[in-house]
Amino acid sequence: MNRVVILGGGFGGLYAAQALGRAPIDLTLVDRRNFHLFQPLLYQVATGSLSPGDICSPIRAVLRDQRNARVLLGDAIGLDAAGRRLILADGPAGSNEVPYDTLIVATGAQNYYFGNDQWPNVAPGLKSIEDATAMRHKILFAFEAAERETDPARRRAWLTFVIVGGGPTGVELGGALAEIAHDTLRHDFRAIHPEESEIVVLEGSPHALPSYPEQLSIAAERSLEKLGVKPRTNVRVVGIDESGVTLKSGERIESRTVLWAAGVAPSDFGKVLAGSAGAALTKNGQVVVGRDLTIDGHPETFVIGDLAHFEQDGKALAGVAPVAMQQGRYAAEVIMDRLRGRPIRPFHYHDKGSLAVIGRAAAVADLGRLKIHGMVAWLAWLFLHLMYLVQFQNRVIVFIRWGFQYLTFDRGARLITGDADKGD
Repeated sequence: MNRVVILGGGFGGLYAAQALGRAPIDLTLVDRRNFHLFQPLLYQVATGSLSPGDICSPIRAVLRDQRNARVLLGDAIGLDAAGRRLILADGPAGSNEVPYDTLIVATGAQNYYFGNDQWPNVAPGLKSIEDATAMRHKILFAFEAAERETDPARRRAWLTFVIVGGGPTGVELGGALAEIAHDTLRHDFRAIHPEESEIVVLEGSPHALPSYPEQLSIAAERSLEKLGVKPRTNVRVVGIDESGVTLKSGERIESRTVLWAAGVAPSDFGKVLAGSAGAALTKNGQVVVGRDLTIDGHPETFVIGDLAHFEQDGKALAGVAPVAMQQGRYAAEVIMDRLRGRPIRPFHYHDKGSLAVIGRAAAVADLGRLKIHGMVAWLAWLFLHLMYLVQFQNRVIVFIRWGFQYLTFDRGARLITGDADKGD
């Protein structure tokens, strides 16, 4: 029986596993975490709207009824491409190797700080649950520290929030922070007025949401401004420390809360594939794949999602969830077609559009010829994100939390976890 190993339980890996549910194969899914994370809603964990469990689903529970599948908790550190063995970091000799006939690599992406190794310590990114809870700690601690601060300048620095990066994550974070300051926490403090907080989104391009059509980018900026957020474009950050941000122009923004939303890089497993399977890598570390999403010279090895570099119509596909989902399903179809002796068609991504939310009843949607913003785009965003959550109970819980938050402005997951002085 064909042994299929999927490395990574994100969108690409999980969708591939589910698409292979009835295939006559021996399927093994390997992930360093025991849960699937719905990354598009991580910013809502970071801003207290949702709890970590609301956007996570145990992988074993998701694949519980899939008889041909098993799940292994492990960190893959190596690959024997010639011997077709995936090597895990732990376990006794022999048990740390997972043999395969077909391998699907879907290891995703990680935060990227453009070589500034000191920045992650003061400007957390947003790619994992740990990132989200660390960011939530930093945001909420800032208000607590400002409440105790007596020096006006230092208090102002605590109440200044700088988001580096004006893409979807940065815009969503900015809008959520504004709602926290202006609504959720407005009456919770005595010495400070949270609604007087300054929230700044820095973007190096001419507009926020640079990947969107200009008309939607402008609409997003106007929505941010209505919420009290200051989008600043055509600026470049050259320094970040515990006291604030330095711009290329020499301007200094004093802030004790800097959040990173400016860059991601593919996972380091691309280097493993290059060393063991001779995979070609792009400058940013993505693995170059063929029209069937496999590595040149290794038709048994698929690379999908954020790690894969695939060009269509002269442009590389973006590292977004819909791409990973479609690539996961495609890889599963190719495996089944091979088993049945059917011809293989090349992969083609069907772009159904993209959405970004700014705040309450404010979002933008690029749906090809149809470009909308405002309440209709916001409702579309709500519906699609609910439908893409993996488990039904997560959809119900998130729907209830969103409804309660819409009516009351309350964010029930405003917990400062970890060390009490971590944000100082």
